[in-house]
Amino acid sequence: MEPAVSDDLTPLARATEFSLSLRNSAARRSPSPRPAATRVFVVANQKGGVGKTTSTVNVAAGLASLGQRVLVIDLDPQGNASTALNIEHRRGVPSTYDALVDGVPLTDVVAPCPDVDGLWVVPATIDLAGAEIELVSVVAREGRLRKAIQGHPWVGTAAAVGEDRFDYVLIDCPPSLGLLTLNALVAGEEMLIPIQAEYYALEGLGQLLETVDMVRAHLNPSLAVSTILLTMYDARTRLAAGVAEEVRDHFGDQVLRTAIPRSVRVSEAPSYAQTVMTYDPGSPGALSYLEAAREIAERGAPQ
Repeated sequence: MEPAVSDDLTPLARATEFSLSLRNSAARRSPSPRPAATRVFVVANQKGGVGKTTSTVNVAAGLASLGQRVLVIDLDPQGNASTALNIEHRRGVPSTYDALVDGVPLTDVVAPCPDVDGLWVVPATIDLAGAEIELVSVVAREGRLRKAIQGHPWVGTAAAVGEDRFDYVLIDCPPSLGLLTLNALVAGEEMLIPIQAEYYALEGLGQLLETVDMVRAHLNPSLAVSTILLTMYDARTRLAAGVAEEVRDHFGDQVLRTAIPRSVRVSEAPSYAQTVMTYDPGSPGALSYLEAAREIAERGAPQ
């Protein structure tokens, strides 16, 4: 959790107190209760470099470590989420492109994450870069992903699907507001927006929220911005605390109490085809993402 630290502390003391608070809160590692039905999250922010993909894969791994069954759908042609989850995504591998453009069932393009039990991935290949153009002439093009997700036999309620159901589907969007992101917004029920705890944190969010309002009005009335996650939080600076306060004033209870600290380990992990949850599970970054995942699980879906 983001600690309440005194302004009288030195920067090193502030950072130490922040780290200790993470370790204390992570001591409660019992499994979280599973939701009654699959929760579909869209992870989006068209502002680059805010930790969107990093948050997608680490929240997913955190949820899986809490006993949830999780599906990550990589909708970014760069395939960074696929890389971090150690899933092959060279050209020709069954991917989100096949599901969106050719209508291949998700069951045929899902791969289990080799490093995290209870986590599955639909990878993205470079083919996805051309999907926006190919989908332009397709009927109901903005609903292709929703149809694919709802058609998966593990998506649904406990009564209809049973214990094998996915508890969470997390869709990692590209850093733009094109047709791929629109497909995600139509498919999702909740939005998770990572916001960097730095100057101009809210820059560009207006356009994203306007798009959300448009989608809600015309295509997906059930879409809700349920979760805001502060990333790259530096407890040593007053700037980070000020940005956090501004974001909380703007979004209120949508903001998770847990903030993700700046962490070399979080940045290093993808280069080893891992999330920070497996790369260094005792690091402040891993403990923060675990606590953020627990918050999401405990909050439940918005009513």
